[in-house]
Amino acid sequence: MHLRSLRPDTGGARTRVRQAESVLVEQYGDLVRLAHLVLPASLGRHQRVLVAHSLVQRALRRARTARTAPAVPSPREETRGGDTVERRLLVEVLRAALTYGRRPRMWPAGWVHPGALRPRLPLVWGLRLFPRSGGVDELALAQRLSAAPAAARAAFLLRTVHGLSDDTVHDLLEAADAPDVPAALRTAGVLEEESRRSPAALLASQEFDACALQAGPTDLLRRTRRARLVLGVAALGLVTAVTLAVADDGTTHRTASQVPTAHGVPSTTDLVRTAAGTWDNTSRVDFTAWPARGSRAHDRSLLDRALSAWTHPRSRIALAPATTATPPATAPQLLYAGNVDDRAVVLLYDGQRLARYTETRSATRDPELNVARADDADVTTAAAVTLTPSGGTARYLLAPWVAEAQTRDLLHPDVLARALHVSKDGVTDPVPTIPASENCDSRPVLQLRSSERIAEHHAFLLAPVGDLSPVHLTYTPLPGHGTPPARAPREATGPQALLAWDHQACSLTSLRDTGVRAVNNWDFAEQDLPDAGGHAVWTCARADTWRGSGDVTVSFRTSRYAPAEPARTVARARATAACSRFGQHIVAASGWRSPKGHWYALAAGSRAVTRLSVSGDVTVTKQARTLAVPAPHKPRVTVRAHLSTGEDLDAVGTPGT
Repeated sequence: MHLRSLRPDTGGARTRVRQAESVLVEQYGDLVRLAHLVLPASLGRHQRVLVAHSLVQRALRRARTARTAPAVPSPREETRGGDTVERRLLVEVLRAALTYGRRPRMWPAGWVHPGALRPRLPLVWGLRLFPRSGGVDELALAQRLSAAPAAARAAFLLRTVHGLSDDTVHDLLEAADAPDVPAALRTAGVLEEESRRSPAALLASQEFDACALQAGPTDLLRRTRRARLVLGVAALGLVTAVTLAVADDGTTHRTASQVPTAHGVPSTTDLVRTAAGTWDNTSRVDFTAWPARGSRAHDRSLLDRALSAWTHPRSRIALAPATTATPPATAPQLLYAGNVDDRAVVLLYDGQRLARYTETRSATRDPELNVARADDADVTTAAAVTLTPSGGTARYLLAPWVAEAQTRDLLHPDVLARALHVSKDGVTDPVPTIPASENCDSRPVLQLRSSERIAEHHAFLLAPVGDLSPVHLTYTPLPGHGTPPARAPREATGPQALLAWDHQACSLTSLRDTGVRAVNNWDFAEQDLPDAGGHAVWTCARADTWRGSGDVTVSFRTSRYAPAEPARTVARARATAACSRFGQHIVAASGWRSPKGHWYALAAGSRAVTRLSVSGDVTVTKQARTLAVPAPHKPRVTVRAHLSTGEDLDAVGTPGT
């Protein structure tokens, strides 16, 4: 990924042209990444990508015509690398990208830079292109970079990714007419110090790769309206031309027609409204199938305020983890607008994020805007959205495909679910939420059932933990239990699943405001304990976030545990593939004290484990999936498993408490 060394350019003009083209092709991805990072985020994700590619492609023409260095370089050039093809291309890309951060004189503030309005290759019609989203570290870096000056962003990338010295970076920025180069270098140093992971690795990720792109459709409704407008203007122009052609008064008339141009900022009239019943006639059952509901769905004043709060925020936006504050690039979809209790609420969706705008009808508090990721939502994770959290309760807006709504307490699996009233607009009565305190007296959840037109007998649980979207709870039973044998998560509504969640429910408090979309409890092993200790079940609870990463907690419970008694934590691991379809094998170990006061070392593995090897205070190897061996007081042990695939597997995570 490093740029070539800045070696002197020699040879004739034709050689330089061929060399420039060769270098551009070879380093195209690096140059586009640089241009994309330097360009302002105000261009929007799609336009920013296209402009980055355009600047790099046009840099070749400018590099061809650039003057070459004198035969005898000056002392400064000799020190800083001289005039090379790579340097000329780099300077041209930097100079062109930096101009987009400067508003031309007399150009209205808030308008898109005029350079972005000129049609240039590459041109894309009918699609929106943007880099794929990265993880939490990448998004955090993107937010910090968006607040830094463009020259500092350029210096940060040149230092970390390309490995250039500060002197070389200083020279390049000066040649590109960057303002206040010393300050840019200082800011780049601060950004490097604040990075939790390697800055080079973060900048090399897909979050900042403008060549590995994700495609999506443009605003189809707006496209249709614009096509009609263009046809209307064309027809009017044709009529005017004919009228002028047949006029016999001898005078020449010049007319000017006002044709709307792309302003880059969606308006209320552009809001997408899905027709009622779409969910019953589509294979995509998610937020795109939600109709616009609520008593104020046509209140333009309220919708203007809500949309403006997202596109031109005047106050701080409350962002869920791994969520960007970037305004929507196209008109979002209206999901709801109405009065709920003492508040007016507007719910919007831009295809990747949910935005909830709330204002008090008495204007006693400032409006609030909450934005959270909701990409790749499905029939369960798009089934409910929090409308009005208040104290220990909340009202929810349910998806149009939800046929039945109930509530239940996970700590009382033997108590039947209770019916929950839902208004004709899909708004529920107040529902208790999972408290933020460690108090574990109750763990209320929503139990929803999809329409038979979506899936037969499909009920599922959602846990209200304070985020915009409740957390989907699932369960994977022990090997050999259930029909058919479980290899994938299933809904946590059956008796066995509810009993398992009874011992895991208290841990849901830790999920508040963490951006978790789903939690699966996987009972991966069971064993009989010595000294009449009962029957033990080992569980791996995996919490998947909207950003894609997941954390796991390994625990075990015994048949001697009282109802609702929390399972004992054995190990934890963050940002891991363990206990997912990409990490289907697991092994864990722990010390355990029997009812008779004797200490044992316990170990257990998932279905593919054939041998366990324990070391530490106890050393033993056994051809089995579980073991229990006598051990000293509070033993410290580690375990390693051998799999039926021939591979070895280490224990997951770090010991729990």
